[in-house]
Amino acid sequence: TIKRGFSKTKLATCSLFACNPNQEDHILQTKKTISKMKCSALALLAVIGSAAAGAPQLSINVRDGSFDDLGGLDPTLSWSASSSSGDVDLEYGVEASARPTADIASLPRKIWGTAKTTVGDWGVTARADLDAQDLSSADIEVDANNADADLSVHLEANAGDSFSVNKIEATKGIDSDDSRITVTPRYDLNTEEADVVVAYASGDTDIEVTASRDAQSIKISQQIDDENRVSPTLASSGDISVEWERKVGDGSVTTTVTPNDSID
Repeated sequence: TIKRGFSKTKLATCSLFACNPNQEDHILQTKKTISKMKCSALALLAVIGSAAAGAPQLSINVRDGSFDDLGGLDPTLSWSASSSSGDVDLEYGVEASARPTADIASLPRKIWGTAKTTVGDWGVTARADLDAQDLSSADIEVDANNADADLSVHLEANAGDSFSVNKIEATKGIDSDDSRITVTPRYDLNTEEADVVVAYASGDTDIEVTASRDAQSIKISQQIDDENRVSPTLASSGDISVEWERKVGDGSVTTTVTPNDSID
């Protein structure tokens, strides 16, 4: 699969021998590149394949910028597996670059793992993400959900020489007839900023109000038909934007228009 997320990337194909008077040197350099690519890919597949029987998946991202060759492509290999230990379900995996290089140690990018269990009436999930090039710290996310109380808690933290909480939020849901209201207070411990998000959903209409001490905004989302949804947003600063989401096949395309500013 090829993921596209921007418009500035340019891909071009070129002849290996065009405008090159010294074809032998060019052929030698090409062979070295292909050999290096094969060694990198085979070594990486061997490392991942030896860890478990699960087959790795290959995805190709398109990097931001302008390129005269295939350097704009960023192939990535990902592998994951799962197991259990008592009442705890475990899942873990690794992501690595598949770009040709002689430095095999630079290929791994991210190592991650999740653990799921039940504590009383709470379902708890913890996830850790580590930079494969710097294992001194990990990004931690913890989610706890109580279905009977319609209450969930989300926490983000860092673990290294010490454990520090960065963000915390809780969501309480209330169902009433055919509508639903959720209240989500949020607090950022790094910036000491707090806000609350109140969301209301009924039928084809969703309303979301976000309020902090310094800023407020309201977003009204209306489902026009099966394929189209329109969502204008008005902020206390006077900024206005309109989001249009249209279903295309199994996915969707979203366009955001900000008057006198931009179209995304």
